[in-house]
Amino acid sequence: MLHLIDLKEQYLSVKNEILREIESVIDNGQYILGPKVNELEQQIAKKLGTLDAIAVGNGTDALVLTLDAYGIGVGDEVITSPFTFFASAEAISRVGATPVFVDVDPESYNIDPLKIEEKITSRTKAIIPVHLFGQAADMDKIMKIARKHNLIVIEDACQAFGATYKGTPVGSLGDAACFSFFPTKNLGTLGDGGIITTSDLDLAKQIRKLRTHGTTKKYFHDSIGYNSRLDEIHAAILLVLLNKIDYWNSKRNDLAKRYYEKLSQTNKLKLPIVKTDCSHIYHLFCVGSDNREKYLELLQANNIQSGIYYPLCLHLQDVYSHLPYKYGDFPIAESLSNTLFALPMSPFLSEKDQNHVIDVLLNEVKG
Repeated sequence: MLHLIDLKEQYLSVKNEILREIESVIDNGQYILGPKVNELEQQIAKKLGTLDAIAVGNGTDALVLTLDAYGIGVGDEVITSPFTFFASAEAISRVGATPVFVDVDPESYNIDPLKIEEKITSRTKAIIPVHLFGQAADMDKIMKIARKHNLIVIEDACQAFGATYKGTPVGSLGDAACFSFFPTKNLGTLGDGGIITTSDLDLAKQIRKLRTHGTTKKYFHDSIGYNSRLDEIHAAILLVLLNKIDYWNSKRNDLAKRYYEKLSQTNKLKLPIVKTDCSHIYHLFCVGSDNREKYLELLQANNIQSGIYYPLCLHLQDVYSHLPYKYGDFPIAESLSNTLFALPMSPFLSEKDQNHVIDVLLNEVKG
C-alpha cells in the first residue's frame, strides 16, 4: 500500500540522530520540563519571530490552555471555522465557551473574513482562524476586524508549521498561536506534543502556570490548572526534526508542483489554490471531485491510500446539535466536505510512486 504519508521512512531517515538524543536525555536524568524543552521553546520562538514559546502536551491542549489563560469561558463566544478538525471547536467548548461558525473561502478553504463581522456579538471574545492544510488564513483582514472589535486572535496553526503569510511566519501573526506535533504533522514527534507561541509575556507566564497544575511554586497553587507538559524525549526528537523541517517542506512543495503540472491536464479534478501572498507547506494535498467515491475506490483498488478531510462539518456534528445550525447554513464548507480527498504527500514520496498516483487518476479521467 502506498501510504498517504510515509512516516516510517521519514523517521528511519533520522533514526540514529534521534536515538543519540534520547540516550542523552536518559543519561541526563531529567525527563519533564528539562533543558531540551527549554531549548526547543527558545529555538521555535526565534524561528517564528515571537518573544516566547510554551511547550505543552498536544495541540488540543495548546488551544485549551490559551483560551483559559485569556479568561475565556462560560457565556463567551469564539468565532472559528466549521471546516476543520474537531479540536478547533472542542477547545472552545472545553473552557465552557460557545463556538460560533463562519463559512470558508472557496479557494483557500480557510475562514472567510468577509463573513466574520456579521457573527460578532457582545459575547464574542476571540477569533480562531485555522491555517488549513498548511496555508495561512487571510490574517490582515482578520486582525483588522479583531482590533476594531477588541477581540483576541488565536491562530490554529496545528497544520502549518513553516508556512508564511506575506513573508511572516505563521505563528507570529495573531495574539497567540497553537501548534501540534502529532506524528503526521509536517513537524511531528513520535507521539503527542504541542506548543504555543506568543509575544505577550504575561500570557506566556499564565500558560506556563496553567500547564503545571496552576502553580509557579511546587505544592503551592493559586489557580486550577492542567497537567500538560511536553516531555524531554519528545523535545529532543523535535530538536532533531526542527533542523530538517525547511528541507522537508521544500520537498513537499516540489511534489505539489508536480501534482499541479500533471493533474492540470484534466478539468475533472479541482486542485488546491495557493494565495499569492502565502507560502503553502502542504500538510495535505487535497483535490476535489463531484465523483469522489469513484476516485477513492479507484485509488484503493490500485493500493493507494487516500483520505477525506473532513467528511462532516463541525456545525453538523451530533455534539453540536443543541446549537442553532442546520444543513445548508455553510454551503461552501458543506460542499468541500462532500468533494475533497487527499492524495499521498510526504517528503519521502518518490517520483515513481507519485507518478503511479497521477497515472491512475489521469487514466480514469481519460477513460
